[in-house]
Parts: sequence; structure tokens; C-alpha cells
Amino acid sequence: MTRRPRRNHSPAFKAKVALAAVRGEKTMSELAEQFDVHPNQISAWRDQLLKSASDVFGDAEKSAPATPAVDVKTLHAKIGELTLVRGGVKLPHSGGCVLHFAGGVKIPRH
Repeated sequence: MTRRPRRNHSPAFKAKVALAAVRGEKTMSELAEQFDVHPNQISAWRDQLLKSASDVFGDAEKSAPATPAVDVKTLHAKIGELTLVRGGVKLPHSGGCVLHFAGGVKIPRH
């Protein structure tokens, strides 16, 4: 048996197949033959459609991301500025409460 190359189905095709499965007019085997897709894949797409169907009628506010888009260049510039202002201060990675300065002086944090 030769192996079929991997296929990527469009979202529109998946929706069409899932809706046909939800309608229940044909069996999974008939749908699999009609759309040339494995019955397990049809079941997975149907379950995904039923699971996320309530999102279609949900609030638009909930679907929008909670955090605003961040300008990475601005953040990198700010990090560089703070690094220069801070000087040679190195914070320990272990989360300890001692600041280590470039000169070797240790000052406890409060």
C-alpha cells in the first residue's frame, strides 16, 4: 500500500464536512467516502465544531485579547536605558536578597 502525502484542509472545507456530520443525514462512512477523509477525522472536526459553537454567539469583548499589543523596539530601548542607569548592578538569579556591585561590595536588600 502506498502512502498518501499529507494534506492540509482549508477551514472552509473542515466546516463543510463538520456541518454535514452534525446534520446526520449520512453515516460517517458515507461522509468519509464523499469527502475522501477518514471517519475519525470527521468525528474530530464535528466535536471541535460543537465545542466551539457557543463562541460564535459570545461577546465580542471576550474574544478580543485582554492585553494591548506591545511595541518590542520600545521595550528593548527602555531595557537598555535602565541597564545604563543601573550601572554595574547585577541581581542574583537565585532570588536572594543581596545586591552585588561591580566593585565586589554586597549590600542587603530590604
